[in-house]
Amino acid sequence: MQTIENLLCAEIKNTIQKLDFDSIAFERKNLLQPLINYIQNKVIDRLEIRLNFICTHNSRRSHLSQIWAQTAASHFNIRNVFCYSGGTEATALFPMVAITLSQMGFKIEPLSSENNPIYAIKFADNEPPVIGFSKVYDSEFNPKSEFAAIMTCSQADVGCPFIAGAEQRIPIAFEDPKMFDNTPEQAQKYLERSLQIATEMFYVFSQIKKLAHEKL
Repeated sequence: MQTIENLLCAEIKNTIQKLDFDSIAFERKNLLQPLINYIQNKVIDRLEIRLNFICTHNSRRSHLSQIWAQTAASHFNIRNVFCYSGGTEATALFPMVAITLSQMGFKIEPLSSENNPIYAIKFADNEPPVIGFSKVYDSEFNPKSEFAAIMTCSQADVGCPFIAGAEQRIPIAFEDPKMFDNTPEQAQKYLERSLQIATEMFYVFSQIKKLAHEKL
C-alpha cells in the first residue's frame, strides 16, 4: 500500500501490513464501488466527506466500519473525511468490539460506564479519537444532510427504507459476529469480522485519487 508517513499507532500499522486486497471477492468489490465513487466525487469537488454507517443496534458492525473507515482515510491522507455510525435503535457498543479493537492496536479509554458506555477510540497520535457509543442513525451527534448512508446489515437496509438527509444510500452488509456470542469461537469471529471490515475499508480508500495539489 502506497501512503505518506503517518502517525497511526504502531500496532495498527502492523495490522495494516496483513490486509490483503486480493482476499476481497469480485462481488464484494462491486458492492464497494458505489462508496468509492461517492468519496471520489467529493474529493474532486473539494467537499467534505460524511459517511454514516448504519446497522440495527449500532453495537457491532457499524462501529467497526466507522472506526476502520476513519483510520483508512487518515492512512491514505484523504482529507475532510468524517465518519459516523448509528442504528435503527440505540443499545450499547458491545464490549467484545472494544476488546477486539484494543487487541488490534487501538487505544481505547472508557469515558463513562453506564448502560450505554462512551469510549474514546484513538487510532493515531495526532488525530482526534472516534467517540464510540450507541445511538440512532439520526441522532443529534450525526449529520443531518450531505452524507452517505452505508447500510452495514440487511435488517437495517430493509427496515429503514428512507434515510432523511442522505445524498446516497449504499448497502454493504457484513455478517453479524453476534451469532458467536458466548461460544468458544467468539473472540476469533469478532477478529475475523474486524479484519474483513478493515480490509474492505482500506481497499475503498486505496482507490481514491487525490487532487494533484494535495499529493505529498
